[in-house]
Amino acid sequence: MRQIETLLNEYGESHTNRTNICIHAVAVPAIYFVSIALLWSAPVPAFLAYFNVSWAHVLLVPTLYYYFKLSGPIGAAMTLLSILSFLGIQILEGLGVVVWQFSVALFIIMWILQFVGHHIEGKKPSFIKDLQFLLVGPAWWWVHWLKRLNINY
Repeated sequence: MRQIETLLNEYGESHTNRTNICIHAVAVPAIYFVSIALLWSAPVPAFLAYFNVSWAHVLLVPTLYYYFKLSGPIGAAMTLLSILSFLGIQILEGLGVVVWQFSVALFIIMWILQFVGHHIEGKKPSFIKDLQFLLVGPAWWWVHWLKRLNINY
């Protein structure tokens, strides 16, 4: 069995309750977005600022590498989600929203929702066993969409 299938199967074991799945369908991509937004908002050294590069850009390189190592389609999907996240940040800025404050609030709300979902499920979140599952969650979310489009992951 491929590593991605093993990880997705293990992640899926604590995500079988319909309510928990629905909560995760919203919370997982939202947490990914606000994580990028928080990293984007963090101050950077002058040499990064000169090239208009944020910590989000820097940390997305190894993150996307991880996803592409797991699966090309998932890597491509996560690249798309990352690009959409940067567009979302630009939209928030254009609306005059303080990105880091918005992101902290949404981050807290989404994590509370996920813990509620796991309480309903009656199972602990996967990342408690292995932090790698913090990255597997968005891949798991994408697999549902890729399957609907008949794209093998």
